[in-house]
Formats: sequence, structure tokens, C-alpha cells
Amino acid sequence: MNNSSVFAREGYPFIAYSVGLTALLTVAAVRISPLMYVPAALSLLLTLFVLYFFRNPERTTPSDAAAVIAPADGVVIVAERVPETPLGAPALKISIFMSVFSVHVNRTPFDGTVIDTFHHQGKFFDARDGRASCENERNGIVLEIAGGVRIAFVQIAGLVARRIISYPLVGDILVRGERYGLIRFGSRVDVYLPVEVVPLVKLGDKTVAGETILARIN
Repeated sequence: MNNSSVFAREGYPFIAYSVGLTALLTVAAVRISPLMYVPAALSLLLTLFVLYFFRNPERTTPSDAAAVIAPADGVVIVAERVPETPLGAPALKISIFMSVFSVHVNRTPFDGTVIDTFHHQGKFFDARDGRASCENERNGIVLEIAGGVRIAFVQIAGLVARRIISYPLVGDILVRGERYGLIRFGSRVDVYLPVEVVPLVKLGDKTVAGETILARIN
């Protein structure tokens, strides 16, 4: 699931298409009409955006074995205890909103074994909307960590995001900070932790996937 390339592999078709279109329009501008430079320039801007969106920077994950790591780049929009969760019990919920300008590669927040995965079709409210967690299309993973403790993390589609990619299967062993999926074009990730855990982030804090510590589980 890890990918050390400069760009996320999920973006290769988009990159190839946009580069090819830009090249084609540039050739048309040179050989057919200078007027084609306008669409060629627009296509170049689109190509640059696609390259920027699918960037896959290296991250250095903290060595602290108790640290829960942010699964996404973005801004914390929820950090509170909630009664209804994918864990079937009250939990601490931390939600991270990713804009179209965030790195969209998602990373595993903690070491553990995948004991359940789920996918729900749904609506496409703005990912910052409180209804998104329970009504938007989403894909979740329940992880069992040391001591039998369970945590969950859920990728949620947003107003623009229409494609959730998640690779782990039940029985897979995940390593904190490793790449496990991606959501295309703006979205959020919800993390559910044991209810007694104390959050180390607050509303408005910026997170870096694979590096920012959200909380600690002793």
C-alpha cells in the first residue's frame, strides 16, 4: 500500500490525460492556428493543478508508540465525544476536513489489525456539514490495536469528492503512518477513539497526515 513515487498512483490516468491534451493542443497551436494557444494554456493550468492535487510527499511518522497520527492533511473541524459511532459505543471523534488544495493521500493513524471494513452509499453534502458523517458516501475501517482496543477511521466523500479509494482488507496488519487510500477532490476523514482518550488537537488546528499527533492511547 505504500507508494514512494512523487505522485499518488491513483492520479496517473488523470496526469496522463491532462499532459496528453496539453501536448495535443500545443501542437495544434503551432501547426494549425495560434488561436489554439488559449485552450493549450488552459490545459496547461489544468495539468499543473492535477499534478499538485496528486502529490505524494514523504512524511516522518513520530516514533511514540502511543501516538494516534492524523490520517489526513487538513483542518480539525470536530473534536468531541459522540454517542453513536462505528465502534458501537461512545467515542472521541476527531474530524479533519481536506480542501481541494490539501494532500489527499490518507495514512493509517495507528498500528493494528483490520477486523472490519464498511462502505455506505450516500449523499454528497459539503464535508464540513454535520450531516456528512452519517449521510454522505463513506468508507470505514475498524482497527484492533494492542490490548484488544478498537479504533475506527472513516473516509467521507464531500460536495466535490466522488471517489473514495481504500485498499486494506479484513485481516490486514496496518502500520502507523503508512499510506492506505485517497479521496479525490475535497473531503474529510473521521477518527473514532476510546471515549476516555484526551484529544491533543482543537478546532481549527492544521494537521499533516502521518505526522501530526491527534491523541495518545496508553
